[in-house]
Amino acid sequence: MGILNDEGIKNVILAGEIIHRIFKTIENMELKGMKTVELNDVIHKMIIEHNGQPAFLNYRGFPKSACISINDEVVHGIPDNRVIKEGDLVKVDIGVNYGGYIADAARTFIIGSVTEAVARFVRLTKEALKKGIEKARAGNRVSHISRAIQEFVEANGYSVVRELTGHGVGRSLHEEPMIPNFVAPGPDPEIRCGMALAIEPMTNMGGFEVKTAKNGWTILTRDGSLSCHFEDTIIILKRGFLNATRVAEG
Repeated sequence: MGILNDEGIKNVILAGEIIHRIFKTIENMELKGMKTVELNDVIHKMIIEHNGQPAFLNYRGFPKSACISINDEVVHGIPDNRVIKEGDLVKVDIGVNYGGYIADAARTFIIGSVTEAVARFVRLTKEALKKGIEKARAGNRVSHISRAIQEFVEANGYSVVRELTGHGVGRSLHEEPMIPNFVAPGPDPEIRCGMALAIEPMTNMGGFEVKTAKNGWTILTRDGSLSCHFEDTIIILKRGFLNATRVAEG
């Protein structure tokens, strides 16, 4: 369980700033008609131009710099020659290493027009991230975050993925504590000042069950329903928190 010193906090903030800039750029891009590998290349180039390193590239063998997942793909989509189409939900997950410290964030982009039901699903998943972040305070427990996300998501008729969790971040991409999006049995660590937490609700319009694709990486909904993903890296301060990646605020 890492507690960041001042240098660590500074570098996680700088890593988060790179991610924030990338998402602002993607917001203004025409993604429809673009291959996911082309979007990956834009992200990779921007990370390098800002003196960062892509934290996902070669992590446990992952072959690209970003995870780009479409529709029923929950997370860990591998960028390739697939073309982004009208009506797709495109989830972009980016990790950046700056000076030996990592920030991690994700956003779901709606491509063109979708039904109000789908738009609501995306809107409320983003709201679930905000609900979780509000509980990320020194002295609270991880379960405060988990409960806030689960209760909000399920009250609105969706499910939270249970086989994947948020996590600590900082020196490594995945650190303790794990941050489930549901109240899980077992240890319930206290949130402490100096922690960096990647809070990331992964929600499905259908059931919470998932499966792994043949590529060994991509996680899909088992029932084929749409999935949504938002994530921010939060640094816990003596009073309140600092949102290093600001996806929830965008």
